[in-house]
Amino acid sequence: MRVLLSLFLVLITALPARPQGSESDRLIVATVTRPPFSMTVDGAETGFALDLWAALSAELGLVYDVRRYASFPDMLAAVEAGEANAAVANISITADRETRMDFTQPIFSAGVQVLMTSETGIWPMLRAAFSPRLLLLGLLAIGGLFALGMLMWAFERRRHDYFGTDARSAAFPAFWWALNVLISGDYKEKDPASPLGRVFGVLMIVGSLFVVSIFVAQITANLTLDAINQDVARITDLDGRKVGTTEGSTTATYLETRRVAHQTYADLATLQNAFEGGEIDAIAFDGPVLAYYLQSTPDLDARLIDRVFQREYYGIALPTGSDLRERINRALLRLEEDGTYGEIQRTWFGASYTDR
Repeated sequence: MRVLLSLFLVLITALPARPQGSESDRLIVATVTRPPFSMTVDGAETGFALDLWAALSAELGLVYDVRRYASFPDMLAAVEAGEANAAVANISITADRETRMDFTQPIFSAGVQVLMTSETGIWPMLRAAFSPRLLLLGLLAIGGLFALGMLMWAFERRRHDYFGTDARSAAFPAFWWALNVLISGDYKEKDPASPLGRVFGVLMIVGSLFVVSIFVAQITANLTLDAINQDVARITDLDGRKVGTTEGSTTATYLETRRVAHQTYADLATLQNAFEGGEIDAIAFDGPVLAYYLQSTPDLDARLIDRVFQREYYGIALPTGSDLRERINRALLRLEEDGTYGEIQRTWFGASYTDR
């Protein structure tokens, strides 16, 4: 028995060692087309995320094959199911995704921005004039004037001929009286006779000076072309515009949370085609992707809003419990320290993105 065991050990030792980088060692790296993070140029897999992965693989001695998926959810599902050893693109690190997979430390910092059509001519002014905010303000003003007029009717109906009718008949005259006071600061009829009516009338005239000024300022700000062309200050300022993003993205979740009406598209190319075809007025998506799209499409009549509405951090997605996580994190630190990371970043984004 001892002889047979010794012979077995000798045979095992004599077998050739499996070379590093053999087929069984090759990693499957999932990605999706997201210029400038991941794309195919002249048959070569390139982009910021893929170039960074290539540098990490060289640092760690990894061999891999890139598997390109049609959509972001398909790519992440491959990682979650263990069909891919890693996923690289503009993958936002979120609490929900962390429950289903692991992430490396952030490789890029960006966020949600908005690309919208350049607005000129009469249409932007009309849209601003009939924006939901101004329409709501107008309805509230009408309701307020009606309430104020009926309150004066209650004070004056027994002492003033103008208000000496029943409530139903006095509704429009009371509203008209309040409107005249608000706009002109004058009663246009006999002065109030009741003590409460007189006090209320004085308060109406004094208050009208402030209300009219505020209301006119709001309309002027909305109808000025300079104001229209300023950056969107809040994501809810997109109300009244047709907004699009990709389905299953963190931007879609963000828009839903902020209750911004939007349409979702299966992939980025379909989304961009919808924008170019006038199907939507604005794209909400990852800022660097939109900036690259705008730069690489010179005929596109659009502008990118500078404001970042939600800060996001991109990472490399890995299956839960992957032993690559710590190795990649250490390699990332080394690439930062020796300047490799900064060089790759400058190649794709210029000097403005050298610090993450």
